Amino acid sequence: MAKLSKEEIIEAIKELSVLELNDLVKACEEEFGVSAAAGVVVAAGPAAGGAAEEEKTEFDVELTSFGEKKMDVIKVIRTITGLGLKESKELVEGAPKMVKEGASKDEANDIKAKLEEVGATVTLK
Repeated sequence: MAKLSKEEIIEAIKELSVLELNDLVKACEEEFGVSAAAGVVVAAGPAAGGAAEEEKTEFDVELTSFGEKKMDVIKVIRTITGLGLKESKELVEGAPKMVKEGASKDEANDIKAKLEEVGATVTLK
């Protein structure tokens, strides 16, 4: 197989539907043992332009662990994200996973409280 350039890969990805792209991301995560959500957070950090840490206005909410009540956590994830049952279950079982990126402080704390109420462990970044 001929090696594709980055540009060729990007052009091929642009042709994919949202569902195909979602499948590609999952396949890459499994193949390389990485999380796409973590990559997004790392990439977003430097793009912030060096804003002062004490003035942080956007937070990423990460589900660290679902605890004892997985079904309750899945229900809360569905409500928060609007994902379907299958996608919510995959997110919960794949913890640690990002639930919401770029949330306001109030929204991030609200999501954290809802998830912790049902026994999940959540980290704000």
